[in-house]
Amino acid sequence: QVQLVESGGGLVQAGGSLRLSCAVSKNILSFNPMGWYRQAPGKQRELVATIFGGGTTNYADSVKGRFTISRDNAKNAVYLPMNSLKPDDTAVYYCNGYSLQYRRDYWGQGTQVTVSS
Repeated sequence: QVQLVESGGGLVQAGGSLRLSCAVSKNILSFNPMGWYRQAPGKQRELVATIFGGGTTNYADSVKGRFTISRDNAKNAVYLPMNSLKPDDTAVYYCNGYSLQYRRDYWGQGTQVTVSS
């Protein structure tokens, strides 16, 4: 059974930082890409950042220069350090992985990030 488990969310003041982590229960090399998405109240889920096995990354324009996605293949984990947080970053953040074996997306349960002004 594939599980993605996020951690690291919380409440922070504007300008602060948080680091999200996603632990994957299977060999992370079988997932490509891995990514982070977020969903704010009343809004659709949106892409935050993705990372491919070769290291290529993509970011939403709204987080470029502030968030950095990385993956640790040895630990089967994906990370998202978030700096200079803004109230607009408030959302539930979801870890995502596309399984090359099962040809489908897998999602974590989400972790809440709240940025106060």
